[in-house]
Amino acid sequence: MNEADALDIVQSAIWTIVAACGPAVAAAMIVGVAIALFQALTQIQEVTLTFVPKILAIFIVIALTASFTGAQVFAFTQESYSRIEHGFS
Repeated sequence: MNEADALDIVQSAIWTIVAACGPAVAAAMIVGVAIALFQALTQIQEVTLTFVPKILAIFIVIALTASFTGAQVFAFTQESYSRIEHGFS
């Protein structure tokens, strides 16, 4: 394995992480902005108001995108194992 192969594996790992975590992070950001706007408009400064909706949104998004996330991680794992197999043959 040379440096180009190692960089390719790292790049693939980073994109897998972004694809796997992207939906949950996006949902948390959208809910966070909506709650912040609601708090700014109503002047309600309840601390737990920001956490509970974000947690619920993240759990719902994770439940809906679990198969996609699993497929992304599985594809990365297969690609990594195939590189190991072909590298030592």
